[in-house]
Amino acid sequence: MDRLNLSGFRQFWTIAKPYWQGNEKWQARGLLLSVVLFLLAYTGLSVILNNKRGVLISALSARDESRFWQTVFVFIAVLVIYAPLLAGYRYLRDRLSLQWRRWLTTRFVDSYFNDRAYYELTAKPEIDNPDQRIAEDVRSFTQESLAFLLVLVESVLSVIAFSGVLWGISKPLVIFLVLYALAGTLVTTVVFGKPLVRLNFEQLKKEADFRFSLVRIRENAEAIAFYRGEEQESNQVKARFLEVFENVKRLLIWELNLNVLTNAYEFIPFILPALVVAPAIFAGEMEVGKVTEAQGAFVRVFFSLNVVVARFQALTTFGAGINRLSSFAEFLEQKDAVDEQAIIQTTEDDRITIEHLTLQTPNRQRTLVENLSIELPKQQGLLVMGASGCGKSSLLRAIAGLWNAGTGTIVRPNLNQVLFLPQRPYMVLGTLRDQLLYPNSDLEIEDAQLQQILEQVNLADLADRFGGFGAKQEWSDVLSLGEQQRLTFARLLLNKPDYAILDEATSALDQANEERLYEHLERVGTTFLSVGHRSTLAKYHQAILEFSQDKTWKLKHPQEVSN
Repeated sequence: MDRLNLSGFRQFWTIAKPYWQGNEKWQARGLLLSVVLFLLAYTGLSVILNNKRGVLISALSARDESRFWQTVFVFIAVLVIYAPLLAGYRYLRDRLSLQWRRWLTTRFVDSYFNDRAYYELTAKPEIDNPDQRIAEDVRSFTQESLAFLLVLVESVLSVIAFSGVLWGISKPLVIFLVLYALAGTLVTTVVFGKPLVRLNFEQLKKEADFRFSLVRIRENAEAIAFYRGEEQESNQVKARFLEVFENVKRLLIWELNLNVLTNAYEFIPFILPALVVAPAIFAGEMEVGKVTEAQGAFVRVFFSLNVVVARFQALTTFGAGINRLSSFAEFLEQKDAVDEQAIIQTTEDDRITIEHLTLQTPNRQRTLVENLSIELPKQQGLLVMGASGCGKSSLLRAIAGLWNAGTGTIVRPNLNQVLFLPQRPYMVLGTLRDQLLYPNSDLEIEDAQLQQILEQVNLADLADRFGGFGAKQEWSDVLSLGEQQRLTFARLLLNKPDYAILDEATSALDQANEERLYEHLERVGTTFLSVGHRSTLAKYHQAILEFSQDKTWKLKHPQEVSN
């Protein structure tokens, strides 16, 4: 069971250590100490309750009424303390788990968005479903880590507390118990360990893939409806669920065999203590209640020693989750390692200049353009044209720093001075105001000014239509593609960047709306670079950069592009 061995523990500690040794360590350790103290008190009271159960049986057997009622009163008094103590223990345990989850989730989210790691993950298919790893695997990690830790602590305390009770009743019983528990743990881990970890790891992945296929349909519902692709999409979803189904079937077979073993294995503690103490009771050397006390102590010690067998299925699922989180964390930490291959150099200056650029795809299997050198004059426009797939949008990715495979130098302003309008408009979750101000949501702009900008992009009725700038909608669903493109242009006019990069940002607009938007763009004095196919775009730009399929390029004047 390779993921539950020393390597698995190293993976676990690499993820857990920053919290327990970080800026919240004293709060975390204080909560953990409180939980352990509650657990210690709870275990001590459990020993008393177990003893009083035996005394009750002995008093009844001996018809000793005064001893019986005295024991009942003690039992109730202990129970009054025991019940809130157990509830408090569980509350503190869950509160610590929640605190840890908040901290770890924040850490993963920060790393996920740092230096566009979320974008680079698109080229790493082996790191599947990062959303599930952040949402589900982090939750499971914090909850299960504390659960297993406290089970181990409770097991140690129970072994110490109840072994003394058991040793006083029967020494051979204690020796047999230790050997029996060790044998069961060894058999379970050797036979069932590796298959169950592997199957649980696959289960997490297949469940996430199935869920993602359903989310993808919701996000692309209109396109699927236009294509009438219901049958194909339905078959694909059912195929992914079939993978889940088949893996669960294999998992159930292994769990069946494990349950057969553990059920038989765990039955012994309920009968063995009675067999051991029966001769002494029949001989009158021991009270009848000692059977109940011995059974209670034996069961507590047995299940404490038997913690691996009893929680083995949960341990294998936990090990699979650790592996997924660990590989995710390793990617987030190592993605900034120095690339030994040649990369495009990027420097900051108040201009956009490309010097001797040879641009390749991220996997370096294809060169898109060679030895490109060009400068974009301030407050002018450059249009990039060419056949599909020749590298137009890829050039924009290189300018943004998303792609760096190749050679040459890109000089550009700080990205805070540049606003990118991608080919597919991005509608954020939030209000209409949030849509307009994105990505600078802290801008303080009056509704009147927002309305004025909407009028400039021919969306004058938008606020009234949805109930004002505070209205919340699924904007990508309720707005047409043309409306979305005009809305992103409104962002540009509101943010007033020094530079704008437009990737077919007006492809869904008619010529009148397109002309109106570019006129506004020229009026605010923004330097812009556009990618497009329409020849009508040429008149809004001062120069045309044309890419060819043979990796060459030409710089033209707008008059050279036919209408």
